[in-house]
Amino acid sequence: MKNDVKQVDFSTMSREEIEDYAMRLSLEKESLEAELSWYREQFRLSRANRFGKSSEQIQRDQLSFFNEAETESYGKILPEPTIDKALPRKKKKGHKEKLTKDLPKETIEYRLTPEEMECPQCGMPLHEMKKEVRKELTLIPAQVMVTEHVQYVYACRNCQNNGIDKTPIIYAHIPKPVLENSLASPSMLAYVMSRKYSDAMPLYRQEQQFKKSGLELSRQTLANWMVKASEKHLSLLYDLMRKELLKSQVLHADETVLEVLREPGREASAQSYMWIYRTSRGSIPIVLYEYTQGRSGDYPKRFLKEFQGYLHTDGYAGYHKLTEERDGKAAKVVQVGCFAHARRKYMEAKKAISEKETLTATNINKGLEYCNRLFLLETRFEDMTPEERFRYRNNEAAPVIEEYFAWVKSMEAKVLPKSKLGEAIHYSLKQEKYLRNYLLDGRLEISNNRAERSIKPFVIGRKNWLFCNTPKGATASAVIYSVIETAKENGLNPFPYLEFLFHQLPNVDREDSTALEQLLPWSESLPEECRSQITASASTSRCENLPA
Repeated sequence: MKNDVKQVDFSTMSREEIEDYAMRLSLEKESLEAELSWYREQFRLSRANRFGKSSEQIQRDQLSFFNEAETESYGKILPEPTIDKALPRKKKKGHKEKLTKDLPKETIEYRLTPEEMECPQCGMPLHEMKKEVRKELTLIPAQVMVTEHVQYVYACRNCQNNGIDKTPIIYAHIPKPVLENSLASPSMLAYVMSRKYSDAMPLYRQEQQFKKSGLELSRQTLANWMVKASEKHLSLLYDLMRKELLKSQVLHADETVLEVLREPGREASAQSYMWIYRTSRGSIPIVLYEYTQGRSGDYPKRFLKEFQGYLHTDGYAGYHKLTEERDGKAAKVVQVGCFAHARRKYMEAKKAISEKETLTATNINKGLEYCNRLFLLETRFEDMTPEERFRYRNNEAAPVIEEYFAWVKSMEAKVLPKSKLGEAIHYSLKQEKYLRNYLLDGRLEISNNRAERSIKPFVIGRKNWLFCNTPKGATASAVIYSVIETAKENGLNPFPYLEFLFHQLPNVDREDSTALEQLLPWSESLPEECRSQITASASTSRCENLPA
């Protein structure tokens, strides 16, 4: 093997040159060690994300040595009871009855024939002593049928016979179709839409299912139905929900990537984004999505142009544009940071370290302990009024926050910036102003988890259908997700609610805002079947005479 090591002749070098050379080697060694440490962290983190647990939960006793006084004050930890031997598992009584009580019921009775009603021993007639009941869950597969709407047209025979001009022609009343010149019915649209956007069933799989039932419906046809129904009908509710959302004083926002194949002037691999804006606790539950071609802070600034209040976000700097002064006036939006993201940085650092790095592990655990103390306090404040929560937070949580940021600032110079612990420290330092802001009002939350939970249905759906074909399709998806997720937040079942909307919206006066407001997900005038999880309830009975 060829030796490529550069030979250095120290005999020809002065003392100063040798010292400079040694210094360069020392700096290069430190740089390579830091780079190697970074690569090791990335490898361990990648392995933990691939094979380890995804949960961010930690046993409280693992971190309690930093916070013994608070741990004792929150409640005495009792020792676990000892069990000598495994106890047999008992079945819960009434489980089947509870599971099936709201389901439609069909009863099949099995009786003896009249010829069999004689005692085989003495020949006397038998009487009914008791009955034994066995319950089963029966599935009725979805069926597609054709509904013909026949409209009769009437004319006056007398006017025709007497030659009267302008003979009246009267049409029987018929509801307007949900889509003109289309086979789509309200139930069909609601079914396809809820399957894709609520159950994450892509259109190509639905196409295959319909084909098995003997119905040739292409995915292009289904996609056109989704776009047209969104543009013509659901966008009306979307606009009303947006107006109501902007009236709130506390909102949450988040964003995630979206691939749209046929965007004008852009490559198919270019990343677009789906933004989410939703109300907080104590307000009407509203969840809105918006599709954009980029991630610029101008997009939320435009969407929330009329909003005034507090906005929960993650650490993305694009949201800072909402807090900038406008025309020399103070900003109308106060950004509130997310301690869940700050805590997550320490969790990533914990996954990335080796067992030998005990000092680093101690510092990571200390950062986690501060975050856990704040979240534990929030569980105690959960059932309080906003005024009580504000007071208790400033008395109990504010000192913990002061202690945490004092520790974070003391650690800034002690950690490598590119290490996972360094990233966690510097994230909290950069977000300090926004992380503190949840103390400003008792209505605010310590994290932006509410928005992350609401964007999860879209992320799950994206894993199945992967991308949108056109910008129209992406915009339609944003509108449909908004209606469905807002409906779910208000306790509605998406399928019957969508079916109800597609019956009503084609026949409602679009200029009548009062009539449209009656169709919003939080309206009290919605029919009860939209709220129920059971779309039909019936009880039938039939008798079977079987040989004994």
